[in-house]
Amino acid sequence: MKPGAAELLAVLPQTQCTRCGYPDCAGYAQALHDGSADINQCPPGGAEGVQRLAALTGRPSKPLNPDNGTEGPRSVVFIDEDWCIGCTLCIKACPVDAIVGANKLMHTVIEPYCTGCELCLPVCPVDCIEVENVTGSATGWAAWSPEQAEQARQRYEFNRSRRAREAIENDRRLEEKAVLKLSDLAAHSQHTDPAVLDKKRAVIEAALARARAKREATP
Repeated sequence: MKPGAAELLAVLPQTQCTRCGYPDCAGYAQALHDGSADINQCPPGGAEGVQRLAALTGRPSKPLNPDNGTEGPRSVVFIDEDWCIGCTLCIKACPVDAIVGANKLMHTVIEPYCTGCELCLPVCPVDCIEVENVTGSATGWAAWSPEQAEQARQRYEFNRSRRAREAIENDRRLEEKAVLKLSDLAAHSQHTDPAVLDKKRAVIEAALARARAKREATP
């Protein structure tokens, strides 16, 4: 019987590193289920991960695809606090909320939560993030436990729900601001030319219509 996407997701390491070529582990699991991805595209899972997927899908095992990366020890990132400028870009890039800090203030990594995805590295403008091997010669699933994978999955799902909630709240604030401006456009504008005000009114009304259509289309 063909495994479902949820079954396939359950045997992935949940690092959310995107090395498989998909935006997250769930995306890769869905592609495996659809048949559009191969079982050897997850470097964090390594050879054992390929074998787990082979056993679950009934496909023949094969070496890890080098185009997706190589199997290696688990790493954790650290931030050099002397160089950190507090830009928050690494916080936004972290899929499991393992980095804490605030704008223009020093950031730090919560080591037990870091999955070693390294997605924070390319966004750092001052290269203040360092990578450290924390599992020695242990690689793949030998460097990563089911408990860590489950923790990472839960933190990623919370991260996604939090970002979605924040996006909805931001859209609502912008919509309320637009409605207020539209209620008395002349008082909220530096322009007095009726033609200019009519043009601005049309732009705001169109933006509100798009926002409402987006909200209605969101499950």
